[in-house]
Amino acid sequence: MERRHKPFARHRRSGVNTDAAEKANDENVAWELPHITELIEDGEIAVGIPKPAGCVAIANGGDSTLAMQSRGKVEALAQLLTCLDQAIALRAGALY
Repeated sequence: MERRHKPFARHRRSGVNTDAAEKANDENVAWELPHITELIEDGEIAVGIPKPAGCVAIANGGDSTLAMQSRGKVEALAQLLTCLDQAIALRAGALY
């Protein structure tokens, strides 16, 4: 008879990494995401971790999805949002 492993609860860290947040504030990091800025006036951006997709960012404008980006394992959130901004720009160029 095979032995079955019992499931165990994972302890995930939550909250803000205060060291990273302070470093970002000290460096005066400025993002330029013009297409996201324009979109959120009438639409919305959602960032989350739906299973099994991993971390994704979705841009919705009105009733339609404009762009979806998946975050790579070594990609920072800033890079994910930059890629989403570029994808929105490509989609906006195709619409106009």
